[in-house]
This record gives sequence, C-alpha cells and structure tokens, in this order.
Amino acid sequence: MEIKHFEFNIFGENTYLIWDSTSLDAAVIDPGMADGVDVRTFMDVVEEKSLSLRFILLTHIHIDHTFGVDALKEQYPLLPVLAHRGDLGLAASRSQQAQMFHLPYKLRPLEIDRFVDEKTSLNLGPEEIKVICTPGHSAGGVCYYLPSSGILFSGDTLFAGSIGRADLPGGNGRQLIFSIQEKLMKLPDNTIVLPGHGSPTSILREKQSNPYLL
Repeated sequence: MEIKHFEFNIFGENTYLIWDSTSLDAAVIDPGMADGVDVRTFMDVVEEKSLSLRFILLTHIHIDHTFGVDALKEQYPLLPVLAHRGDLGLAASRSQQAQMFHLPYKLRPLEIDRFVDEKTSLNLGPEEIKVICTPGHSAGGVCYYLPSSGILFSGDTLFAGSIGRADLPGGNGRQLIFSIQEKLMKLPDNTIVLPGHGSPTSILREKQSNPYLL
C-alpha cells in the first residue's frame, strides 16, 4: 500500500492518501483541507499519480478531520463518505463545533453515505482494510487497520506518547482507555501507527512508554 501524508489546517491534522500501486484505487483518510491551497496540494498528488478515489474514510467527525469533505464532494459527487453511526450528532453539528473553537467557518452538516462497523468489508486492490471500533474520543470513533501492510490509522484515539482527549461532546475517558487496551494493544507489536496528529509510532512503543497506558 502506498501512503502520502499531509498536515493541514490550524489544528495540524494528519490527512492520509492511500492507494494500491497496481490498480491505482485510492482512499483519503480524514481529509482536513481547510482552504483552496490545501485542496490544490492534495489534488496535485491525486492527479500526478492518476489515482481513482474510491471512498473517504473518517475516523471520527470532528471538524479538523472533515474540513476537506465538502471540496471533495463538489469535485466527486459520487465519492462516498464512510463513518460510524455513533458520530451522527457530530456530523449534524459541524458549525457548532467551529463556534466552540471560535472559528469563522459556516460548515454544512455532513452526510454519511455508508456506515462502517467491525463487520464492514473494505478493499483497495488486494489490500483489506479492517474497521476497529474505538469509541472514547468520540462516540463513533474508529481506526482503520491494514493487516497485510501492518499499518493502523488511529485517528485521535492513539498518539505517539499520548491518547485522544475525552472532554469533547461524545467523549468518554474510561471508554477510550478500554478501546485502546482491548482493541489496539492486542494488534501485533510491529504495527505502525499513523495518528490523526503528530508523528508515527508503533504498538510496541506505546505499550512500553505511553504514560496513559502503563
């Protein structure tokens, strides 16, 4: 699996473009493009690589992870947005989220085209993408795990040396720790973790040194 990382918007959010090098089928995980420059930066790679975007994968529906959805849907009206049903409330309240952070954005409610859960079957070329439900940072938080490549896209559930905050609407600290311990820490130690903010890490490193998990 090929991966291109971008850092967008004032929150320093990590957006990931992933694709199968043979079929050129691609997906974007948490599109955070907040302005035209961000969108152009992203689309330049899509066009340069001749990629076919198949879906938008959301780990959760906080605004910093969804700023770019509107621009992508304008360009690709049939490109489906995939997210967990538990974040429907957040999808409806993106403008209120912006107000909470004193941001001058008027964002449309986000429409989820397909709900995901742990029974969801996703593929890009031969690569399977598994959905791991990890509520706690938000009620509908999920991670996307690529077992063949040994990669986990952890959204705001797990960071290098930290975990997601649980004090935003839909958050639950106990549930977040449970999700990480019972779901993510049981993945292979050599799994590379690509989080929604900050640097990559690994399951083993977080087991050994994350102060929130010791």
